[in-house]
Amino acid sequence: MKRLLLSLATLVALALLQPALCAAEATSAGESAVTPATSSVSSGAAEREMATKAAATVGMDKSRAAESPDLLEQFVDSILQAFDLRTSGNTVAHFVISGCLLVAALVMRRVVTRVFFGVFRRFASRTQTTLDDKLFSALEAPVGTLVMLVGLFAALKILKLPPGSDALLQHASTVAFSLAIFWLLLRALNTLLDHAHQVAIARSKGIAAFMPWIKKTLIAVFVVLGVLMVFQSLGFNVRAILAGLGLGGLAFALAAQDTLANVFGSIVVAIDQPFRIGEVVRIGGNVGGVEDIGLRSTRIRLIDKSLMVIPNKTVAAETITNLSRFTRRRFEQVIGLTYDTKPEQMDAMVEEIRRIITSQPEVDAPGVMVFFRDFSASSLDIWVVYEVPDPDFQKAMRVKQRINVMIMRAVEARGLSFAFPTQTVHLAGDVAERLAKAGADQPPGSVR
Repeated sequence: MKRLLLSLATLVALALLQPALCAAEATSAGESAVTPATSSVSSGAAEREMATKAAATVGMDKSRAAESPDLLEQFVDSILQAFDLRTSGNTVAHFVISGCLLVAALVMRRVVTRVFFGVFRRFASRTQTTLDDKLFSALEAPVGTLVMLVGLFAALKILKLPPGSDALLQHASTVAFSLAIFWLLLRALNTLLDHAHQVAIARSKGIAAFMPWIKKTLIAVFVVLGVLMVFQSLGFNVRAILAGLGLGGLAFALAAQDTLANVFGSIVVAIDQPFRIGEVVRIGGNVGGVEDIGLRSTRIRLIDKSLMVIPNKTVAAETITNLSRFTRRRFEQVIGLTYDTKPEQMDAMVEEIRRIITSQPEVDAPGVMVFFRDFSASSLDIWVVYEVPDPDFQKAMRVKQRINVMIMRAVEARGLSFAFPTQTVHLAGDVAERLAKAGADQPPGSVR
């Protein structure tokens, strides 16, 4: 804004100096054209010259009136009519009114920013949301700038400027007001996006991870549209500019296919939201925690603490398993007992394991399944399935550890043994006799 105000001040200085320069040139030209014959001009010729100037002034006023006047022009015309200023040149009254308008703009800016926005902020502090507080704070400076621009250009339009300066002032006012309104809308959009980001973080929404680049994208689009609107207001052919941008965009798309594919992949990830920052995922056989989700790639910290960067087009095409979104933890295991276990002992052991698991408060008791399932090669297998409603991994593992220890104690208390892979080799004939004579002592189930 400092650069904008400096540019406007430069325009004002040029607009004020140009009439003086033009008057000086006219004076010098008049002096050089003075001849002895002019001293003898009659009073009738003088009257005719004044009538000609008056007619030219009326024609100029009619040409200005033929143009479509804006609000600022109407405001200036109403002030001139109120003070009955109909002269073609600048008088003391013109300069006094121009200075008064500048002072009034400064005072009005202070009133708007201090009084009106002060009332708005006090009203906003009573509401539950913080969005209105942020909006009023963001819009205070642009609104004050708009008030100051109205006073500045109204003060300049009070003065009678040459046609060239008048056209320059018209373009300067168009650009200045367009930039001020664009600044106001940009700050409002920025405030809304920041508030939406904070709400998404507070409510643990998945879109919170994508809000930074969504904000950058929307602001970039808004800036492009604003620049095009400013060019259109200045009379440029916006369609030709858009056609040129279309051809350039096609060439850019052909040269940056991979980059665009990654951008579209990030959009897919943002819409689908298969994971968030901080969650543990499995992508293409790699398991790790998500550290960052960008426009081009996603960063994952693997289990060995190495950093893996995956392009977003690959993320969008791969099967993703989110290991942080369990609704509950399900455990399935097989407990093998040795073949010397009696049927009565097996029935009692199955019932005891079922009682141990269902007695745990963290376990979903109706979903517990304990059955003597298989005769395996070296064990009698008891199939155990249960679920822990709490999805927290560490809590579920502590429950499983407690259940496993209680099963070990129950097996030991009944004099039973856990089976492990074994083989029994039966020897016959001369080999058995020789081993017996040699005093070979083979423990049951062992191989020598």
